[in-house]
Amino acid sequence: MFRYNMSTSDSSCKEGSSKSNCDGVCEMNDMLHKMSTEDKDEDISVCANCGKEGSDVNNICNKCKMVKYCNAACKKKHRHKHKKDCEEYVRLAAEHAAELHDIELFKEPPSLYGDCPICFQLLPTLDSGHRYMTCCGKVICNGCAYSPVYDNQGNKLDIDKQNECAFCRVVAPKTDEEIIKREKIRVEANDPIAIFNLGCEYRYGSSGFPQDYKKALELFRRAGELGYPKSYYNIGYAYDNGEGVEVDEKKANHYYELAAMQGDSRARYNLGNNEARAGDMERALKHYMIAVRSGCDNDSLMMIKQFYSKGYATKEDYTKALQSHQAYMGEIKSAQRDERLHPMKTVGTVTISTSNK
Repeated sequence: MFRYNMSTSDSSCKEGSSKSNCDGVCEMNDMLHKMSTEDKDEDISVCANCGKEGSDVNNICNKCKMVKYCNAACKKKHRHKHKKDCEEYVRLAAEHAAELHDIELFKEPPSLYGDCPICFQLLPTLDSGHRYMTCCGKVICNGCAYSPVYDNQGNKLDIDKQNECAFCRVVAPKTDEEIIKREKIRVEANDPIAIFNLGCEYRYGSSGFPQDYKKALELFRRAGELGYPKSYYNIGYAYDNGEGVEVDEKKANHYYELAAMQGDSRARYNLGNNEARAGDMERALKHYMIAVRSGCDNDSLMMIKQFYSKGYATKEDYTKALQSHQAYMGEIKSAQRDERLHPMKTVGTVTISTSNK
């Protein structure tokens, strides 16, 4: 099954990441415990083993957090009686945490880049359709990035004016050193895309930077925490393929989910592939449908077509996918963008990286 390659690789899920299932269970247990006591104005703690009452009865069950004991001895003595109820509490909490997680996971994600700040049309998600400007940190569509600049008489301006940023009108840098200098300024300003691009330089050892997987992961994590989902996708890819770290499918899936919930359609596509390999075609189809609506290229659409031919998707599902794809293409289409479909000189810009970074 097709899988996207690394765009443009962590020991554990740290702060800034979504909660793991274990954390979700603990949080749900805390909530259930709070709900069971919050309406009692004068809550009197009672030891579940000996029946002692008092404020000093505060030794809570570590797993379910639903019962209290006056001391460790009572907790140990009561353990065999409480075990069945405790396991049931934990099971119910885990089920509820999973339900809440799925609600967030399959919620319609935001647009990856939003609208172009110049023409106010939806920005294409594919890297060939937009440019990141190192001068101002804006992501603008190719139609606006390479549009000719005219004076008040309708005449094209000189070459220096043609190479101005379409948003801030700063003249484009003429050397790689100038571009790197501007990127460094953007990194210091906590620009997540600039930080991501720097991570890619370390990942591949390009643009004069040494190859350093650890440094790349640190930068990807930093960019992800600042709100750039492609960074989480890259971390997921690293764990999925052992790029600088040990292969860990659980962590890979975790970071794919983080990226997908923030609008990365490639991460969503990979989640669909993972579910399909696990045999859960219903969940896989949900992921593919969201990926199509989010602007994923034809891969998710082709998977839905295959699902339809094999009976995993209905004709209505395939029709909706086609309509969603057509609607997305209509949103990003303009005459100005169509003129810029072919590769052009990109002085002063840095393409947001994909597998050919």
